[in-house]
Amino acid sequence: MTDNSVRPYPNPFIRERADPQILRHGGRYFFTATVPAYDRIVLRGADTLDGLRTAEETTVWVKYPEGAMGSHIWAPELHRIGAGWYLYFAAGEAATATGDVWKIRMYVLENRNDDPLTGEWTEKGRIATPVDSFSLDATTFAHGGTQYLCWAQHDPGLEGSNTSLYLAALANPWTLAGDPVEISRPELDWETVRFAVNEGPYALVRNGKVFVTYSASGTGAEYCVGLLSADADADLLDPASWTKSPVPVFATNAAAGIYGPGHNAFTTDEDGRDLLVFHARAYEEITGDPLDNPDRHCRIQPFGWHADGTPDFGAPLPESE
Repeated sequence: MTDNSVRPYPNPFIRERADPQILRHGGRYFFTATVPAYDRIVLRGADTLDGLRTAEETTVWVKYPEGAMGSHIWAPELHRIGAGWYLYFAAGEAATATGDVWKIRMYVLENRNDDPLTGEWTEKGRIATPVDSFSLDATTFAHGGTQYLCWAQHDPGLEGSNTSLYLAALANPWTLAGDPVEISRPELDWETVRFAVNEGPYALVRNGKVFVTYSASGTGAEYCVGLLSADADADLLDPASWTKSPVPVFATNAAAGIYGPGHNAFTTDEDGRDLLVFHARAYEEITGDPLDNPDRHCRIQPFGWHADGTPDFGAPLPESE
């Protein structure tokens, strides 16, 4: 079960950083997230988890003034694959007379340096998918000797749906090895509030299972986290291998004053205890366009495990600062 008696963390952990990811690698912590201006990709590094809060933020890439990768720089994720660092992110075209800011596609940057905060980030290009449509929130994980990519994408043939989740093996960090399979689509009531959305996947392999969390519905108080699971020895590219939780596993906690938790990642503290990384707002009603709202702050809290081996995320904890 969730043990929230573990050392409490100050929340918000990092302000005005949505879609947060904290990666622990080589004894250091790295942080990236969406910035409210949607115009660049930033990284932080620190020797301790707490150190990320005040660590200098390094801009490693900025949007283009025209053409592709010119707007809506969203949801960067940092991953170490082999001897390289890779940043996955989504971007639209620049807001020019001929640009379409909603032509959101997935892109990859590479850095072969040991430290992702130094060295040169080079563009490896767009991740090509069989259907050229709205796509975002790429994440990657290795399992059973295969590197996988999981992401959210619009199926033009699926009426009334915004994005489903897809999974494919990778030939290299920026190229699919074969046709993707749909592993989840928004069909349940809690996945279709305001918008029919499955997005923001993140993988966790534990207890003989492969878990993929994802976010559902619109980005207001209705935003919540769902859970897919597959046996660790199953064919992950067979949609039948995946089981969806019938209820959200992490959702608004009005009593604690935390609304719309989602777009999560996982990390561990210095003692190896599991931590959930996510964003949420501290109020329910949003004034104006939600895309212009900077208050989806990064938050972290410990989580535990149910007796059946599935993660127990509990509920969002109240702010602590």
